[in-house]
Amino acid sequence: MKRSGRTLKQRLYGLRHLPSRIRRMRYFRGHGVHSPYIYDIVRHVFMRSTFTDDDNPLYDALVQHDIVGKRAIQLQNLMRHCKYTTWAIDNLTVADMLIVTLDTKYPQLEQYAAFARENGITLCIMNPYNNAHRWEVCKGIIESHPSTTVDNRGYLLIFNNHLPKQRFRL
Repeated sequence: MKRSGRTLKQRLYGLRHLPSRIRRMRYFRGHGVHSPYIYDIVRHVFMRSTFTDDDNPLYDALVQHDIVGKRAIQLQNLMRHCKYTTWAIDNLTVADMLIVTLDTKYPQLEQYAAFARENGITLCIMNPYNNAHRWEVCKGIIESHPSTTVDNRGYLLIFNNHLPKQRFRL
C-alpha cells in the first residue's frame, strides 16, 4: 500500500537532480563566492523577495512580457543595486541593461551579446535553459565572454565592465 499516494519510483524521481544541487550548494547564501561585487549581488538581489524601492517601472514591463514575478523583482532590485537608470527589453538600443526574453531567436542572442560587449552594457538572457539549443548558444556566449557571467538558472547575467573573467552558477 502506498502511504503518500505515489509509487517509490515517483518519490525517487527528484533524486535525479541531486548531483547538480550538491555542486551548487557551496554558493548557497553567497558562501563560496569570492568576488565582493557578486557577493553583494547575491546577498542584496538574489536573496531578496521584496522591492528595495517604491518606483518599479522595470518590474511592470517585465510582467507585461510574461516574466515570473520573482525574477522581475530580482531584476528590478539589480537595477537599483547597480545604479542603472536605463533598460531595454528585446531591443538593440544603448541602455545600462539589455534584457532578452524568449521572443528573441537564437542567432540574435549572439548579436545581442556582441552589441552589449561593444557598448559596455549588462546583458540579461531570460530562460537560458529553455531548450538544448538555447543553452548551447548561451554556453558559447559564456565561453567567449571576457568578463563576469552569473547563471541564476532563471536568467543569465553577462556583465561588461571592469570585472575579471569569472563564471558563477548559483
